Amino acid sequence: MQIIPVIDLLNNVVVHAKKGDRQHYKAIASQLTPSSNPLDIVNALLMLHPFEQLYIADLNAIQKLSNPNAASQCNNFNLIESIVHHYPSLTIWVDAGISNMAEFTLWSSLNVKLILGSENYSSIEQYTTSYPLGNTQHILSLDFMPNGYQGPLALLENTKYWPQEVIIMSLAHVGTNQGTDIQLLTKIKQNASTFKLYAAGGVRGVEDLYTLQSIGIHGALIATALHDKRLSHEQLSSLRQ
Repeated sequence: MQIIPVIDLLNNVVVHAKKGDRQHYKAIASQLTPSSNPLDIVNALLMLHPFEQLYIADLNAIQKLSNPNAASQCNNFNLIESIVHHYPSLTIWVDAGISNMAEFTLWSSLNVKLILGSENYSSIEQYTTSYPLGNTQHILSLDFMPNGYQGPLALLENTKYWPQEVIIMSLAHVGTNQGTDIQLLTKIKQNASTFKLYAAGGVRGVEDLYTLQSIGIHGALIATALHDKRLSHEQLSSLRQ
């Protein structure tokens, strides 16, 4: 099972995501490091375990919010570029709220894997025209907010629109220490057995990861359980046996 640590960036700072309530995210308080500086956080995560992937959510870009710490930008592009430069061996996944081809092209200039989140699309046509025809290198995120799925129903129901890797993003479970949405994950897995599915939201510890592994989930995106030291290097390593 692949374990992918998550950092959420807002105004060049790592914040603690909880229940998708983005307006109230505050700077992260991590037990791995006293800093909320992104480069310090990435270093602390890699000191815990030699992760191969890192997921970055650019909350300025996703919400189309100006970044007072960046010159005339509504994103954390330069900061993410710096992380890519400092950690060339990491495969970095970036959710930058991409909703059209221009945004896809901008972020494609970085050596990263781009996330296309369903919440950013009002129609299946908008989704299919937001990336180059034939491109299969991006990752789809099916976004479930506290009030339910966000995005075109066709994207949720028809796997012909999916790339090989798909994240099931349960924002209602993010940062809540209440466990993953096994019912939702099991239902989607039954209809998408040939895809690599990743669970995001709610992982409390290693037992949750063993449960995800048992139902055939390929990987998990995790933040809180890592920063609270509820997952050790030994436990993370055991999942790769």
